[in-house]
Amino acid sequence: MDVLTRKNHWEKIYAEKSLSEVSWYQPIPEPSLGWISELNIAKDSTIIDVGGGDSFLVDFLLEKGFTQLSVLDISSGALQRAKHRIGVRSDEVCWIESDVLAFNPSEGYKLWHDRAAFHFLTDPQEVHRYVQLATKAILPGGYLLIATFSKKGPLRCSGIDITQYDDRELSLLFEMDFELVRSSYIDHTTPFGTMQNFLFCTFMKKIAA
Repeated sequence: MDVLTRKNHWEKIYAEKSLSEVSWYQPIPEPSLGWISELNIAKDSTIIDVGGGDSFLVDFLLEKGFTQLSVLDISSGALQRAKHRIGVRSDEVCWIESDVLAFNPSEGYKLWHDRAAFHFLTDPQEVHRYVQLATKAILPGGYLLIATFSKKGPLRCSGIDITQYDDRELSLLFEMDFELVRSSYIDHTTPFGTMQNFLFCTFMKKIAA
């Protein structure tokens, strides 16, 4: 799927469905919040939520006192919904409208968070590009917290094919520059009462000797 087709698809999804009508809806974004808390990173750490859309993660991170937050999403509609919900504090967040593969970061990140965006990349070249981009963008000693559908999860989401992963496969993609810190398989209950099994992994970027 080319970038324009991908963008049009997601703009349509966010135009037609409310916040609680999408399968990834989480009023409290766990386990991401808990895993981020366990990293014990400074409140002024640079954090980016990749494919964040109108997720509540940024709301909770603001409440916890984090001051260097960015949200990246291909959909302008999703970002506008999040800004409207957050209100005046939305000025404290850097909002980036971009396909992740076209993203050219202007700063390094202590934490790169991606819940359910990476698994939409099904072309090996796009997967490779994502790995290169994350590697470049994450600071040495920084973290990649990524969640994808597991081998027990769906094969499609929002009308699009996805790529399933297990912890070994995901680790192999990032092993050159990252070390696996933690992994877990976690069920997510959708607003429709169905169950989706996710693989959550935290990786730490290696510090060059």
